[in-house]
Order: sequence, then C-alpha cells, then structure tokens
Amino acid sequence: MKTETGAAQPVLILAIETSCDETSVAVVKNGSEVLSNIISSQIETHRAFGGVVPEVASRKHVEVITLVIEEALATAGVTPDQLSAVAVTQGPGLVGALLVGVVAAKSLALAWGKPLIGTHHIAGHIYANRLVAELQYPCMTLVVSGGHTELVHMEREGEFRIIGRTRDDAVGEAYDKVARALGFPYPGGPHVDRLAREATEVVPLPRVWLEPGSYDFSFSGLKSAVLNVVNQSKMKGLTPDVAGIARGFQESVVEVLVEKAVRAVKATNSKQLLLCGGVAANAGLRAALISRCEAENIELIIPPPVYCTDNAAMIGAAAYVKWQHDGGTPLDMVADPGFSLEHWSVSAY
Repeated sequence: MKTETGAAQPVLILAIETSCDETSVAVVKNGSEVLSNIISSQIETHRAFGGVVPEVASRKHVEVITLVIEEALATAGVTPDQLSAVAVTQGPGLVGALLVGVVAAKSLALAWGKPLIGTHHIAGHIYANRLVAELQYPCMTLVVSGGHTELVHMEREGEFRIIGRTRDDAVGEAYDKVARALGFPYPGGPHVDRLAREATEVVPLPRVWLEPGSYDFSFSGLKSAVLNVVNQSKMKGLTPDVAGIARGFQESVVEVLVEKAVRAVKATNSKQLLLCGGVAANAGLRAALISRCEAENIELIIPPPVYCTDNAAMIGAAAYVKWQHDGGTPLDMVADPGFSLEHWSVSAY
C-alpha cells in the first residue's frame, strides 16, 4: 500500500503471544523492526510448583492481557487505526493459554476492522532471527526449546521442512529434569548452564547419536544416565559432584546438537544456520556453535536472549511473512495445540 505521496506505507502488525507462561504483545514494523515488545513473565508464580501449571498460566494471561496490549501500543506510539493487522500465536502450546491470546486477537481484529493472522509458534522462533539479520535461503534452523528440538530446512521464505526431531524429551525439558535431580528450582536450564561453565571436573556421560545418518535426537536416556550417577553417589554415602554432572550433561547435549546441525547444513547446501528457541539462550551451546561454525565457515545467526524465549516480536516477524504471501486468517480459526509447522508454510509454493 502507498500513501498519497507515493511512498510505501509500512506494515504495522500488533502481535500477541500466550502459548505458555509469558504474556507478550509487540508492535513490529515490516517484519523486522521492533517498535515495542512487552513481556509479562509468570516464572515466579510457577516456580513454587516446579513447572508450568496450565490452569494457573491461563488465569494469569487473562489477568494481564489487556494491560500488556495497552502498554505495547503506548510504547510503540501507535494507535489501532495505524495497524495493518493483528497476529496471534495459534499453536502449538497449552490450549487454555492459547485460547486467551486467540480470543483477545479476534476481539481486537473485529473491533478495529483489521485482518487477523494466525501464526505458528515455532515459525515465530525461527523468524526471530530476521529481527537481527537478513535471512538467505536455503537455510537450516536448529530449534531448541522446552517443548521442541528440531532441525528445520527452509528452501524458500516461509517454507518449512522438518528433517530431524526429538523422539522423546525436548532439550529444554531434559535440562529442567536434570536440574531437578541436581536440586535446582524451576526453570533449571540456566542453573545447569552456569554450573557446567564453572566446573573444573567433568563426569563423563553418553552421547546419543541414534542410527547412522539420522538427524533425530533423543535425550531421555541421557537424563536417566544422570539420575543413575546421582543415585549411585548417594547409595555410597557420597555427595554427588553436581558441577561435574552438569558439565558432563551439557557437553553431551551440545556435542550432539552441534554435530547434527553442522552436518545438516552441509547436506542441504544451506547458506546459513539459524539458532532459535528458549535454549538458544544457553551460553554453552552458543559458544560451541560459534566456534564450530567459524571453523567450518558457516554463517551463524543467533538472536539476543530476549528474542530466544517466548515473545510477541517473533510472532510479528513470522506473521509478516504469512501476510505477504497469504494475507489474513479467517476469524473462525481456532487455537491448535498440535499445529503443524509444515502445514503452516506459505501457499506460494
């Protein structure tokens, strides 16, 4: 769309993310410029339970969603009439949490007369990288989060093909379970990451490669190996070497993730490797990927931590791609906790 002077009018998308335990609303310009990105976290609430309680998460979203929307618009200096569309995470995620965002987005789209864009949560994580760099296709994405561990190949913009995924625990889930076994509160990932980098000794743990040539992942056996080490130490009346175990666990996870991601980049002739998801904030993983990609002459893109964890700016970035190719989503769309990333690919292909 152009203004009367002939200049292209910017596409301003109000994006809403409520898939789990963060209530976030952002205003994103042209899919890459973040005008606001407000995040209300529920970590302190769920820490008492040792993990996310879906019913509590939904209630917290209801309590703050209106305030977060108002703050996002005020911070961006944008009024509803200036918006091009309203985007929202359609799935995957906790169904009750998703519903809060979807109902809010539908209400705003209807009240303001704006198109609605149902957006895939993992597509959001992937396009968080576009907030910091221009993407070049084909590219490979390593998705690492509390619920997902996947290698996603993108031949073109908005086209997703999953070539590898976890067969059991996601990497973030494994970190939290190992942290609990080592005596740390939820969320456990940052504690394990910190201890692993501070440790002077390492407790060797197995690497799970699966079949030759497979890009899939498995972390449940590694988690069991950690529990075995902890229990054996206690049975002998010894104090487990918590730091050494954390380092052994992290080294095992990181080695497999990095090796399979680099192999996937080479096999698909990808121009870039993108890292995304909450575990992308892990300092040990970031350092290992940076070092390996420099050695292999692979261009690596990693968003800053604020765009790694769940946030609405990433949803705005992904929604822009969908908007450019497919336009809006019907107002009767529903929250889908099992939403397929590959099916969300833009229809231009």
